[in-house]
Amino acid sequence: MKIFMIGTQRSGSNLLRLMLNQAPAIAAPHPPHILERFAPLLPLYGSLADDAAFDCLVDDVLRLVEANPVPWPVAFDRSDIRRRCHERSLVAVFGAVMDRMAEAGAKPDWVCKSLANVHFLPEIERCFGADARYLYLYRDGRDVCLSFMKAVVGEKTAYHVARQWHAEQQLALACGQRVPAAQYLALSYEELTQAPEPALRRLCAWLGTEFHPAMLDFHASDEAGRTASSGKMWENVRKPVMAGNSRKWLEGLSQDQIIDFESVAGESLAALGYELEFVGKSCEARRYDAQAVAALDAENRRLKGVARQELSPADAAARKPQEDLLAEIRSRAVTA
Repeated sequence: MKIFMIGTQRSGSNLLRLMLNQAPAIAAPHPPHILERFAPLLPLYGSLADDAAFDCLVDDVLRLVEANPVPWPVAFDRSDIRRRCHERSLVAVFGAVMDRMAEAGAKPDWVCKSLANVHFLPEIERCFGADARYLYLYRDGRDVCLSFMKAVVGEKTAYHVARQWHAEQQLALACGQRVPAAQYLALSYEELTQAPEPALRRLCAWLGTEFHPAMLDFHASDEAGRTASSGKMWENVRKPVMAGNSRKWLEGLSQDQIIDFESVAGESLAALGYELEFVGKSCEARRYDAQAVAALDAENRRLKGVARQELSPADAAARKPQEDLLAEIRSRAVTA
């Protein structure tokens, strides 16, 4: 079984993957985001029907995995991964890598927690068919927004986070309308953190796997330790479930930021059962002309730069091998 978490980052996906990784039948590694990072680079490889081009893609993907900030406890053989690919495509390489990882842990099933896979669903659905399960993990977008504002990654204004979050929720909801009902489950971060055992039991029943109490002790696992030690952004995974980690946006975001978010993403908030605080009550949704968007774009770039400057030396060093690899791949187009 191939389990794909879909949605938006900062929604509790590391928490859930560590819980699932405690199940005897499920492997849930920290993701190197293979599809997200390599899909834009595919034109650089030319036709994958060419042996050299496909071999190069396989090698580059494995180099990315081998440089992951949270190490994978598995060794890869390039020729083995090539043999596992049933077609010459990026998604087939991704599947072969995940299969090998699960096999190394003697587990029959795997979960990929790269929520950005929501952007590649047609290709995933085509490649994996009935073997795939789609686990839509969602969280109040205003809490997601606050979390992104504190993180080194991601967009940094309420407008930009809302635009991304709304688009990704719509993609995930559309998946639920498109695939067979048995292959799709929606689970909220709030449900997972406020009633973790019932939520996990419901999830396990959907997956056809047994619930294990160790899933609630995820924070004491070796994988949680490796994850927490690999970057400040993941340090909370060493803590038990934080039941009160919701609706922090009420104090953490300004009224202006909340209105921005609700103006852009109000439709998705309402669709998921989250009540709007201002838009439609005390004010109307904002409209953004070209001048306003340009100003927000400039502020978003500035805040991203600030976040990057505040990255600790240890976190920067952990991310550098993957960043250097991707820069090397992009440079091939210049030197070719």
